[in-house]
Amino acid sequence: MIATLQCTVIDCPDPAALAAFYGEILGWRVDDSDPEWATLTAADGRQLAFQLAPDHQPPRWPDPAHPQQVHLDFDVATRADAERAQRELIGLGATFLHDSGGERAGFRVFNDPAGHPFCICYGQMEPS
Repeated sequence: MIATLQCTVIDCPDPAALAAFYGEILGWRVDDSDPEWATLTAADGRQLAFQLAPDHQPPRWPDPAHPQQVHLDFDVATRADAERAQRELIGLGATFLHDSGGERAGFRVFNDPAGHPFCICYGQMEPS
C-alpha cells in the first residue's frame, strides 16, 4: 500500500450549497466554514468534500461529448423508497434525468444543483 484514501472531493461553484444538498441526503455533519471548501463527515469519520471551482462546467448525462467522469450512487431498499427519495431530492434542488424502469431493482439518475449526475439505486442492497 502506498497511501490511504482521505476523502473524495467534488468541484463545484458553491461548496457550501452542494455540501448542504448532500448533507441532507446522507445525514452527515456539514463544515462549510471555509468559503472555498466544505466537508461532510459521517459519524464513523468517512468524508466527502466540495471544492470551489468558479469555472466549473458540469457534465451533461448521457452526452459523451461532456462525460460525467465520476458519479455517486446512493442505495435505498425498494422502488417505493426511490419514489419517495425522488420527491425529496427534487425538493432539495436536484433535477430528475432518467428512470431505468426496473420493478424490483433499478436506478434513477439525477443532477445535483451544480450539475453532477448521481443515482438512487433500489433493490440492490444486501439483506441485513
